[in-house]
Amino acid sequence: MSRQLLKSTAVVSSMTLISRSLGFVRDMLIARLFGVDIATDAFFVAFKIPNFFRRLFAEGAFAHAFVPIIANYREQGSNLDTQSFIDNVAGTIALFLLGLSVLGVLLAPVIILIIAPGFALQGSQFELTCLLLKICLPYLFFIGLVALAGGILNAYGQFLVPALTPVFLNICMIIAAIWWAPLMSQPVEALAWGVFAAGLVQLLFQVPSLLRLGLLPRFKWGYSDPEVKKMLRLLGPAIFSVSVTQINLLLDTLIASFLTVGSVSWLYYSDRLVEFPVGLLGLALGTVILPRLAKSFASKAQDNFSNTLDWGLRLVLLLGMPATIGLVVLAEPMISTLFQYKEFSLQDVHNSALSLKAYAAGLLGYIAIRILVSGFTSRQDMQTPLRYGLWSMGLSLVLDMILVFPLAHAGLALATSLGALVNALLLLVKLYKDKIYCPVLGWVRFFVRIFLASTAMYIALYYWVDVDWWQQWRSTERVIQLIKWIVVGMFVYCSTLVLTGLRWHHLSDDCRI
Repeated sequence: MSRQLLKSTAVVSSMTLISRSLGFVRDMLIARLFGVDIATDAFFVAFKIPNFFRRLFAEGAFAHAFVPIIANYREQGSNLDTQSFIDNVAGTIALFLLGLSVLGVLLAPVIILIIAPGFALQGSQFELTCLLLKICLPYLFFIGLVALAGGILNAYGQFLVPALTPVFLNICMIIAAIWWAPLMSQPVEALAWGVFAAGLVQLLFQVPSLLRLGLLPRFKWGYSDPEVKKMLRLLGPAIFSVSVTQINLLLDTLIASFLTVGSVSWLYYSDRLVEFPVGLLGLALGTVILPRLAKSFASKAQDNFSNTLDWGLRLVLLLGMPATIGLVVLAEPMISTLFQYKEFSLQDVHNSALSLKAYAAGLLGYIAIRILVSGFTSRQDMQTPLRYGLWSMGLSLVLDMILVFPLAHAGLALATSLGALVNALLLLVKLYKDKIYCPVLGWVRFFVRIFLASTAMYIALYYWVDVDWWQQWRSTERVIQLIKWIVVGMFVYCSTLVLTGLRWHHLSDDCRI
Protein backbone atom coordinates (compact mmCIF):
# COMPACT_ATOMS: atom_id res chain seq x y z
CA MET A 1 0.00 0.00 0.00
CA SER A 2 2.91 2.39 0.70
CA ARG A 3 4.00 2.05 -2.95
CA GLN A 4 0.56 3.25 -4.05
CA LEU A 5 0.78 6.15 -1.61
CA LEU A 6 4.23 7.08 -2.91
CA LYS A 7 3.04 6.79 -6.52
CA SER A 8 0.02 9.00 -5.90
CA THR A 9 2.13 11.49 -3.95
CA ALA A 10 4.64 11.57 -6.80
CA VAL A 11 1.85 12.29 -9.30
CA VAL A 12 0.49 15.19 -7.26
CA SER A 13 4.00 16.51 -6.53
CA SER A 14 4.96 16.36 -10.22
CA MET A 15 1.89 18.27 -11.31
CA THR A 16 2.38 20.75 -8.49
CA LEU A 17 6.01 21.17 -9.59
CA ILE A 18 4.81 22.14 -13.07
CA SER A 19 2.31 24.60 -11.62
CA ARG A 20 4.76 26.13 -9.14
CA SER A 21 7.45 26.40 -11.83
CA LEU A 22 5.07 28.27 -14.08
CA GLY A 23 4.16 30.35 -11.03
CA PHE A 24 7.78 31.43 -10.75
CA VAL A 25 7.86 32.28 -14.45
CA ARG A 26 4.73 34.36 -13.83
CA ASP A 27 6.27 36.16 -10.87
CA MET A 28 9.55 36.73 -12.71
CA LEU A 29 7.59 38.37 -15.52
CA ILE A 30 5.64 40.52 -13.09
CA ALA A 31 8.85 41.58 -11.32
CA ARG A 32 10.54 42.26 -14.66
CA LEU A 33 7.66 44.10 -16.34
CA PHE A 34 6.04 45.87 -13.38
CA GLY A 35 8.76 46.12 -10.70
CA VAL A 36 7.88 47.01 -7.11
CA ASP A 37 5.70 50.10 -6.80
CA ILE A 38 2.23 51.34 -5.86
CA ALA A 39 0.57 49.45 -8.75
CA THR A 40 2.10 46.06 -7.89
CA ASP A 41 1.29 46.51 -4.21
CA ALA A 42 -2.31 47.24 -5.28
CA PHE A 43 -2.52 44.09 -7.40
CA PHE A 44 -0.98 41.83 -4.76
CA VAL A 45 -3.47 43.07 -2.19
CA ALA A 46 -6.40 42.59 -4.61
CA PHE A 47 -5.07 39.16 -5.58
CA LYS A 48 -4.84 38.15 -1.91
CA ILE A 49 -8.61 37.58 -1.69
CA PRO A 50 -9.13 35.23 -4.67
CA ASN A 51 -5.76 33.59 -4.02
CA PHE A 52 -6.76 33.08 -0.40
CA PHE A 53 -9.98 31.37 -1.44
CA ARG A 54 -8.07 29.31 -4.00
CA ARG A 55 -5.87 28.01 -1.21
CA LEU A 56 -8.89 27.44 1.02
CA PHE A 57 -10.96 25.54 -1.51
CA ALA A 58 -8.73 24.17 -4.26
CA GLU A 59 -5.72 23.24 -2.10
CA GLY A 60 -7.47 20.78 0.15
CA ALA A 61 -9.48 22.58 2.84
CA PHE A 62 -12.80 21.91 1.10
CA ALA A 63 -11.85 18.25 0.77
CA HIS A 64 -11.48 17.87 4.55
CA ALA A 65 -15.25 18.31 4.93
CA PHE A 66 -16.29 16.67 1.65
CA VAL A 67 -14.09 13.58 1.19
CA PRO A 68 -14.88 11.82 4.53
CA ILE A 69 -18.63 11.90 3.71
CA ILE A 70 -17.97 10.59 0.20
CA ALA A 71 -15.82 7.83 1.76
CA ASN A 72 -18.77 6.78 3.92
CA TYR A 73 -21.07 6.62 0.88
CA ARG A 74 -18.52 4.50 -0.99
CA GLU A 75 -18.09 2.18 2.00
CA GLN A 76 -21.87 1.63 1.99
CA GLY A 77 -21.79 0.99 -1.76
CA SER A 78 -24.64 3.35 -2.68
CA ASN A 79 -23.93 4.99 -6.06
CA LEU A 80 -27.34 6.64 -6.36
CA ASP A 81 -27.02 8.21 -2.92
CA THR A 82 -23.51 9.38 -3.77
CA GLN A 83 -24.71 11.08 -6.97
CA SER A 84 -27.63 12.69 -5.14
CA PHE A 85 -25.30 14.03 -2.45
CA ILE A 86 -22.93 15.46 -5.08
CA ASP A 87 -25.81 17.14 -6.93
CA ASN A 88 -27.15 18.72 -3.76
CA VAL A 89 -23.73 19.93 -2.62
CA ALA A 90 -22.97 21.38 -6.07
CA GLY A 91 -26.21 23.37 -6.26
CA THR A 92 -25.96 24.66 -2.70
CA ILE A 93 -22.28 25.63 -2.94
CA ALA A 94 -22.74 27.27 -6.36
CA LEU A 95 -25.56 29.52 -5.17
CA PHE A 96 -23.65 30.47 -2.03
CA LEU A 97 -20.48 31.31 -3.98
CA LEU A 98 -22.39 33.32 -6.55
CA GLY A 99 -23.97 35.42 -3.82
CA LEU A 100 -20.59 35.83 -2.08
CA SER A 101 -18.93 36.99 -5.31
CA VAL A 102 -21.65 39.56 -6.04
CA LEU A 103 -21.54 40.83 -2.45
CA GLY A 104 -17.75 41.08 -2.63
CA VAL A 105 -17.90 43.22 -5.78
CA LEU A 106 -20.39 45.57 -4.14
CA LEU A 107 -18.34 45.84 -0.95
CA ALA A 108 -14.88 45.98 -2.56
CA PRO A 109 -13.93 49.33 -0.93
CA VAL A 110 -14.87 48.01 2.50
CA ILE A 111 -12.83 44.84 1.95
CA ILE A 112 -9.75 46.85 0.99
CA LEU A 113 -10.20 49.05 4.05
CA ILE A 114 -10.15 45.90 6.16
CA ILE A 115 -7.21 44.03 4.62
CA ALA A 116 -5.03 47.02 3.66
CA PRO A 117 -6.24 50.07 5.61
CA GLY A 118 -2.96 51.85 4.97
CA PHE A 119 -3.93 52.21 1.30
CA ALA A 120 -6.78 54.55 2.28
CA LEU A 121 -4.12 57.18 2.98
CA GLN A 122 -3.14 57.09 -0.71
CA GLY A 123 -6.22 57.83 -2.80
CA SER A 124 -5.07 56.62 -6.22
CA GLN A 125 -3.69 53.37 -4.85
CA PHE A 126 -6.90 52.68 -2.95
CA GLU A 127 -9.07 53.26 -6.03
CA LEU A 128 -6.84 51.06 -8.19
CA THR A 129 -6.91 48.24 -5.62
CA CYS A 130 -10.74 48.38 -5.49
CA LEU A 131 -10.95 48.15 -9.28
CA LEU A 132 -8.58 45.18 -9.43
CA LEU A 133 -10.45 43.39 -6.65
CA LYS A 134 -13.79 43.77 -8.47
CA ILE A 135 -12.30 42.14 -11.56
CA CYS A 136 -10.73 39.28 -9.58
CA LEU A 137 -13.64 38.43 -7.28
CA PRO A 138 -15.73 36.28 -9.70
CA TYR A 139 -12.80 33.85 -9.49
CA LEU A 140 -14.25 32.82 -6.11
CA PHE A 141 -17.30 31.30 -7.81
CA PHE A 142 -15.24 29.28 -10.28
CA ILE A 143 -12.60 28.08 -7.83
CA GLY A 144 -15.21 26.79 -5.38
CA LEU A 145 -16.66 24.57 -8.10
CA VAL A 146 -13.15 23.55 -9.14
CA ALA A 147 -12.55 22.39 -5.56
CA LEU A 148 -15.78 20.39 -5.59
CA ALA A 149 -14.79 18.68 -8.83
CA GLY A 150 -11.30 17.98 -7.50
CA GLY A 151 -12.72 16.53 -4.26
CA ILE A 152 -14.88 14.11 -6.24
CA LEU A 153 -11.95 12.97 -8.37
CA ASN A 154 -9.60 12.61 -5.38
CA ALA A 155 -12.18 10.56 -3.45
CA TYR A 156 -12.17 8.11 -6.37
CA GLY A 157 -8.37 7.91 -6.48
CA GLN A 158 -7.91 10.21 -9.48
CA PHE A 159 -5.25 12.75 -8.53
CA LEU A 160 -3.71 13.75 -11.87
CA VAL A 161 -6.33 16.15 -13.26
CA PRO A 162 -7.02 18.06 -10.00
CA ALA A 163 -3.27 18.43 -9.40
CA LEU A 164 -2.69 19.76 -12.93
CA THR A 165 -5.61 22.21 -12.87
CA PRO A 166 -3.76 25.06 -11.03
CA VAL A 167 -1.37 25.31 -14.00
CA PHE A 168 -4.00 27.28 -15.90
CA LEU A 169 -4.01 30.15 -13.42
CA ASN A 170 -0.33 30.75 -14.15
CA ILE A 171 -0.77 30.30 -17.90
CA CYS A 172 -3.59 32.84 -18.04
CA MET A 173 -1.66 35.38 -15.95
CA ILE A 174 1.48 34.95 -18.10
CA ILE A 175 -0.58 35.57 -21.24
CA ALA A 176 -2.11 38.62 -19.59
CA ALA A 177 1.28 40.03 -18.55
CA ILE A 178 2.86 39.60 -22.00
CA TRP A 179 0.04 40.33 -24.44
CA TRP A 180 -2.80 42.11 -22.62
CA ALA A 181 -0.87 44.50 -20.39
CA PRO A 182 0.66 46.59 -23.23
CA LEU A 183 -2.83 47.20 -24.61
CA MET A 184 -4.21 48.76 -21.42
CA SER A 185 -3.87 52.28 -20.06
CA GLN A 186 -3.27 50.75 -16.62
CA PRO A 187 -1.11 47.67 -17.47
CA VAL A 188 -1.50 45.98 -14.08
CA GLU A 189 -5.25 45.67 -14.78
CA ALA A 190 -4.44 42.91 -17.29
CA LEU A 191 -3.26 40.66 -14.48
CA ALA A 192 -6.66 40.91 -12.80
CA TRP A 193 -8.40 39.91 -16.03
CA GLY A 194 -5.99 36.97 -16.27
CA VAL A 195 -7.19 35.78 -12.86
CA PHE A 196 -10.83 36.07 -13.98
CA ALA A 197 -10.21 34.03 -17.15
CA ALA A 198 -8.27 31.37 -15.25
CA GLY A 199 -11.26 30.49 -13.07
CA LEU A 200 -13.42 29.55 -16.05
CA VAL A 201 -10.63 27.63 -17.78
CA GLN A 202 -9.83 25.61 -14.63
CA LEU A 203 -13.47 24.59 -14.18
CA LEU A 204 -13.91 23.49 -17.79
CA PHE A 205 -10.70 21.44 -17.64
CA GLN A 206 -12.17 19.08 -15.01
CA VAL A 207 -15.48 18.40 -16.77
CA PRO A 208 -14.27 15.54 -19.04
CA SER A 209 -12.90 13.56 -16.07
CA LEU A 210 -16.19 13.92 -14.20
CA LEU A 211 -18.08 12.76 -17.26
CA ARG A 212 -15.92 9.63 -17.52
CA LEU A 213 -16.72 8.80 -13.88
CA GLY A 214 -20.41 9.47 -14.51
CA LEU A 215 -20.41 11.94 -11.64
CA LEU A 216 -20.82 15.30 -13.36
CA PRO A 217 -22.89 17.32 -10.85
CA ARG A 218 -26.44 18.27 -11.71
CA PHE A 219 -26.94 21.43 -9.73
CA LYS A 220 -29.78 21.12 -7.23
CA TRP A 221 -30.65 23.19 -4.19
CA GLY A 222 -30.02 20.65 -1.45
CA TYR A 223 -29.83 22.48 1.84
CA SER A 224 -32.60 20.27 3.22
CA ASP A 225 -30.39 17.18 2.72
CA PRO A 226 -29.08 16.19 6.21
CA GLU A 227 -25.69 15.18 4.77
CA VAL A 228 -25.33 18.52 2.99
CA LYS A 229 -26.12 20.32 6.25
CA LYS A 230 -23.56 18.14 7.98
CA MET A 231 -20.92 18.94 5.38
CA LEU A 232 -21.62 22.68 5.62
CA ARG A 233 -21.31 22.50 9.40
CA LEU A 234 -17.96 20.79 9.00
CA LEU A 235 -16.81 23.10 6.21
CA GLY A 236 -16.18 26.26 8.23
CA PRO A 237 -14.03 24.64 10.94
CA ALA A 238 -12.25 22.50 8.33
CA ILE A 239 -11.35 25.51 6.21
CA PHE A 240 -10.10 27.45 9.20
CA SER A 241 -8.10 24.52 10.61
CA VAL A 242 -6.16 23.93 7.40
CA SER A 243 -5.81 27.58 6.51
CA VAL A 244 -4.68 29.29 9.71
CA THR A 245 -1.36 30.10 8.06
CA GLN A 246 -3.13 31.71 5.10
CA ILE A 247 -5.18 33.85 7.48
CA ASN A 248 -1.97 34.89 9.20
CA LEU A 249 -0.55 35.86 5.82
CA LEU A 250 -3.56 38.12 5.28
CA LEU A 251 -2.87 39.72 8.66
CA ASP A 252 0.74 40.19 7.57
CA THR A 253 -0.52 42.07 4.52
CA LEU A 254 -2.80 44.22 6.65
CA ILE A 255 0.02 45.32 8.94
CA ALA A 256 2.56 45.60 6.09
CA SER A 257 0.29 48.12 4.33
CA PHE A 258 1.34 50.60 7.04
CA LEU A 259 5.06 49.96 6.53
CA THR A 260 7.51 51.16 3.88
CA VAL A 261 6.29 51.02 0.27
CA GLY A 262 7.30 47.64 -1.11
CA SER A 263 6.72 45.73 2.13
CA VAL A 264 3.63 43.98 0.74
CA SER A 265 5.55 42.94 -2.37
CA TRP A 266 8.58 41.72 -0.40
CA LEU A 267 6.33 39.49 1.70
CA TYR A 268 4.54 38.27 -1.43
CA TYR A 269 7.72 37.22 -3.24
CA SER A 270 9.19 35.48 -0.19
CA ASP A 271 5.87 33.71 0.49
CA ARG A 272 5.83 32.50 -3.10
CA LEU A 273 9.17 30.75 -2.61
CA VAL A 274 8.06 29.10 0.64
CA GLU A 275 4.82 27.98 -1.04
CA PHE A 276 6.90 25.96 -3.51
CA PRO A 277 7.95 23.20 -1.05
CA VAL A 278 4.67 23.55 0.85
CA GLY A 279 2.84 22.73 -2.38
CA LEU A 280 5.19 19.93 -3.46
CA LEU A 281 5.21 18.25 -0.04
CA GLY A 282 2.36 19.47 2.15
CA LEU A 283 -0.31 19.75 -0.52
CA ALA A 284 0.68 16.48 -2.19
CA LEU A 285 0.86 14.49 1.03
CA GLY A 286 -2.34 16.00 2.42
CA THR A 287 -4.23 15.33 -0.81
CA VAL A 288 -3.18 11.68 -0.98
CA ILE A 289 -3.39 10.86 2.74
CA LEU A 290 -6.86 12.28 3.44
CA PRO A 291 -8.87 9.78 1.32
CA ARG A 292 -6.93 6.84 2.80
CA LEU A 293 -7.38 8.09 6.37
CA ALA A 294 -11.10 8.59 5.75
CA LYS A 295 -11.39 5.08 4.29
CA SER A 296 -9.46 3.57 7.23
CA PHE A 297 -11.70 5.35 9.72
CA ALA A 298 -14.89 4.32 7.89
CA SER A 299 -13.75 0.67 7.89
CA LYS A 300 -12.48 0.90 11.52
CA ALA A 301 -8.89 -0.02 10.53
CA GLN A 302 -7.11 1.83 13.34
CA ASP A 303 -3.65 0.36 12.68
CA ASN A 304 -3.78 1.45 9.04
CA PHE A 305 -4.92 4.89 10.18
CA SER A 306 -1.98 5.36 12.56
CA ASN A 307 0.58 3.91 10.13
CA THR A 308 -0.58 6.27 7.39
CA LEU A 309 -0.10 9.26 9.69
CA ASP A 310 3.34 7.98 10.70
CA TRP A 311 4.35 7.54 7.07
CA GLY A 312 3.29 11.09 6.28
CA LEU A 313 5.19 12.56 9.22
CA ARG A 314 8.34 10.69 8.22
CA LEU A 315 8.21 12.24 4.77
CA VAL A 316 7.53 15.68 6.27
CA LEU A 317 10.76 15.50 8.26
CA LEU A 318 12.78 13.73 5.57
CA LEU A 319 11.93 16.19 2.80
CA GLY A 320 11.05 19.28 4.80
CA MET A 321 14.40 19.66 6.56
CA PRO A 322 16.56 20.05 3.41
CA ALA A 323 13.96 22.38 1.94
CA THR A 324 14.14 24.56 5.06
CA ILE A 325 17.93 24.69 5.00
CA GLY A 326 17.99 25.49 1.29
CA LEU A 327 15.53 28.37 1.66
CA VAL A 328 17.47 29.87 4.58
CA VAL A 329 21.02 29.55 3.24
CA LEU A 330 20.18 30.28 -0.41
CA ALA A 331 17.57 32.97 0.27
CA GLU A 332 19.35 35.88 -1.46
CA PRO A 333 20.63 33.76 -4.39
CA MET A 334 17.09 32.47 -5.01
CA ILE A 335 15.48 35.91 -4.86
CA SER A 336 18.23 37.39 -7.02
CA THR A 337 18.04 34.61 -9.63
CA LEU A 338 14.27 34.67 -9.93
CA PHE A 339 13.35 38.33 -9.55
CA GLN A 340 16.33 40.74 -9.76
CA TYR A 341 15.74 42.18 -13.22
CA LYS A 342 15.15 45.75 -14.39
CA GLU A 343 12.80 47.31 -11.81
CA PHE A 344 13.61 44.80 -9.01
CA SER A 345 16.57 46.34 -7.15
CA LEU A 346 19.33 44.93 -4.96
CA GLN A 347 17.55 46.43 -1.94
CA ASP A 348 14.39 44.56 -2.95
CA VAL A 349 16.45 41.34 -3.05
CA HIS A 350 17.84 41.95 0.43
CA ASN A 351 14.46 42.81 1.98
CA SER A 352 12.67 39.89 0.30
CA ALA A 353 15.41 37.52 1.49
CA LEU A 354 14.92 38.64 5.09
CA SER A 355 11.24 37.70 5.07
CA LEU A 356 12.01 34.51 3.11
CA LYS A 357 14.34 33.30 5.87
CA ALA A 358 11.71 34.15 8.47
CA TYR A 359 8.94 32.30 6.60
CA ALA A 360 11.26 29.31 5.99
CA ALA A 361 11.74 28.89 9.75
CA GLY A 362 8.16 27.60 9.93
CA LEU A 363 8.25 25.35 6.85
CA LEU A 364 8.04 22.08 8.81
CA GLY A 365 5.03 23.49 10.64
CA TYR A 366 3.24 24.55 7.44
CA ILE A 367 3.70 21.09 5.92
CA ALA A 368 2.97 19.07 9.06
CA ILE A 369 -0.30 20.92 9.68
CA ARG A 370 -1.71 19.55 6.42
CA ILE A 371 -0.96 16.00 7.57
CA LEU A 372 -1.96 16.37 11.20
CA VAL A 373 -5.27 18.13 10.55
CA SER A 374 -6.21 15.21 8.30
CA GLY A 375 -5.89 12.97 11.36
CA PHE A 376 -8.84 14.85 12.86
CA THR A 377 -10.96 15.85 9.86
CA SER A 378 -10.92 12.33 8.38
CA ARG A 379 -12.67 11.32 11.63
CA GLN A 380 -15.05 14.28 11.17
CA ASP A 381 -13.57 15.96 14.27
CA MET A 382 -13.30 19.61 13.22
CA GLN A 383 -13.43 21.22 16.64
CA THR A 384 -10.00 20.15 17.89
CA PRO A 385 -7.96 21.58 15.00
CA LEU A 386 -10.24 24.64 15.03
CA ARG A 387 -9.45 25.28 18.70
CA TYR A 388 -5.71 24.88 18.23
CA GLY A 389 -5.83 27.01 15.10
CA LEU A 390 -7.43 29.85 17.03
CA TRP A 391 -4.78 29.61 19.73
CA SER A 392 -1.92 29.69 17.22
CA MET A 393 -3.49 32.56 15.29
CA GLY A 394 -3.80 34.57 18.50
CA LEU A 395 -0.15 33.84 19.27
CA SER A 396 0.91 34.96 15.78
CA LEU A 397 -1.03 38.20 16.12
CA VAL A 398 0.60 39.00 19.47
CA LEU A 399 4.02 38.22 18.00
CA ASP A 400 3.19 40.44 14.99
CA MET A 401 2.73 43.38 17.33
CA ILE A 402 6.00 42.62 19.12
CA LEU A 403 8.30 41.66 16.23
CA VAL A 404 7.19 44.26 13.65
CA PHE A 405 9.04 47.02 15.52
CA PRO A 406 12.57 45.56 15.54
CA LEU A 407 12.28 43.46 12.35
CA ALA A 408 9.68 45.34 10.22
CA HIS A 409 8.15 43.09 7.52
CA ALA A 410 10.48 40.19 8.42
CA GLY A 411 9.03 40.25 11.94
CA LEU A 412 5.57 39.61 10.50
CA ALA A 413 6.90 36.59 8.61
CA LEU A 414 8.66 35.23 11.70
CA ALA A 415 5.49 35.56 13.78
CA THR A 416 3.57 33.52 11.19
CA SER A 417 6.26 30.82 11.27
CA LEU A 418 6.24 30.54 15.06
CA GLY A 419 2.45 30.30 15.07
CA ALA A 420 2.55 27.45 12.53
CA LEU A 421 5.13 25.49 14.54
CA VAL A 422 3.07 25.82 17.73
CA ASN A 423 -0.09 24.76 15.88
CA ALA A 424 1.61 21.64 14.49
CA LEU A 425 3.00 20.71 17.90
CA LEU A 426 -0.40 21.02 19.57
CA LEU A 427 -2.05 18.82 16.93
CA LEU A 428 0.68 16.17 17.19
CA VAL A 429 0.53 16.00 20.99
CA LYS A 430 -3.27 15.68 20.93
CA LEU A 431 -3.21 12.82 18.42
CA TYR A 432 -0.60 11.03 20.52
CA LYS A 433 -2.35 11.58 23.86
CA ASP A 434 -5.66 10.29 22.48
CA LYS A 435 -3.84 7.23 21.03
CA ILE A 436 -5.09 8.06 17.57
CA TYR A 437 -1.47 8.14 16.44
CA CYS A 438 1.08 5.64 17.77
CA PRO A 439 4.61 6.18 16.38
CA VAL A 440 6.37 3.14 14.95
CA LEU A 441 9.61 2.00 16.56
CA GLY A 442 12.83 3.72 15.53
CA TRP A 443 11.89 7.40 15.47
CA VAL A 444 14.89 8.45 17.58
CA ARG A 445 17.29 6.74 15.17
CA PHE A 446 15.44 8.27 12.21
CA PHE A 447 15.61 11.76 13.75
CA VAL A 448 19.36 11.44 14.42
CA ARG A 449 19.95 10.52 10.77
CA ILE A 450 17.96 13.54 9.60
CA PHE A 451 19.80 15.81 12.04
CA LEU A 452 23.25 14.66 10.88
CA ALA A 453 22.32 14.97 7.20
CA SER A 454 20.80 18.41 7.72
CA THR A 455 23.86 19.63 9.62
CA ALA A 456 26.18 18.40 6.87
CA MET A 457 24.07 20.11 4.20
CA TYR A 458 23.95 23.39 6.14
CA ILE A 459 27.72 23.46 6.70
CA ALA A 460 28.44 22.69 3.04
CA LEU A 461 26.18 25.44 1.68
CA TYR A 462 27.02 28.02 4.35
CA TYR A 463 30.78 27.82 3.82
CA TRP A 464 30.87 27.21 0.08
CA VAL A 465 28.26 29.68 -1.20
CA ASP A 466 29.17 33.37 -1.38
CA VAL A 467 25.99 35.39 -1.94
CA ASP A 468 27.99 38.34 -3.32
CA TRP A 469 28.75 36.27 -6.43
CA TRP A 470 25.18 36.59 -7.63
CA GLN A 471 25.48 40.35 -8.16
CA GLN A 472 28.33 39.83 -10.61
CA TRP A 473 26.63 37.25 -12.83
CA ARG A 474 24.12 37.53 -15.63
CA SER A 475 20.76 35.79 -15.44
CA THR A 476 21.89 32.56 -17.15
CA GLU A 477 24.89 32.23 -14.86
CA ARG A 478 22.71 32.83 -11.81
CA VAL A 479 20.34 30.03 -12.83
CA ILE A 480 23.19 27.59 -13.50
CA GLN A 481 24.91 28.39 -10.21
CA LEU A 482 21.68 28.16 -8.21
CA ILE A 483 20.85 24.76 -9.70
CA LYS A 484 24.43 23.61 -9.04
CA TRP A 485 24.30 24.49 -5.36
CA ILE A 486 20.85 22.97 -4.89
CA VAL A 487 22.19 19.73 -6.40
CA VAL A 488 25.31 19.90 -4.20
CA GLY A 489 23.18 20.43 -1.10
CA MET A 490 20.90 17.52 -1.91
CA PHE A 491 23.88 15.28 -2.72
CA VAL A 492 25.45 16.02 0.67
CA TYR A 493 22.11 15.46 2.43
CA CYS A 494 21.27 12.18 0.67
CA SER A 495 24.83 10.84 0.96
CA THR A 496 24.84 11.45 4.70
CA LEU A 497 21.49 9.67 5.05
CA VAL A 498 22.79 6.63 3.20
CA LEU A 499 26.03 6.60 5.19
CA THR A 500 24.06 6.70 8.46
CA GLY A 501 21.97 3.69 7.42
CA LEU A 502 18.72 4.99 5.91
CA ARG A 503 17.32 2.70 3.23
CA TRP A 504 14.37 2.81 0.83
CA HIS A 505 12.35 0.20 2.75
CA HIS A 506 12.39 2.50 5.80
CA LEU A 507 9.78 4.63 3.98
CA SER A 508 7.22 1.83 4.04
CA ASP A 509 4.06 2.65 5.99
CA ASP A 510 4.38 -0.49 8.14
CA CYS A 511 8.15 -0.67 8.68
CA ARG A 512 10.30 0.05 11.71
CA ILE A 513 12.65 2.94 11.03
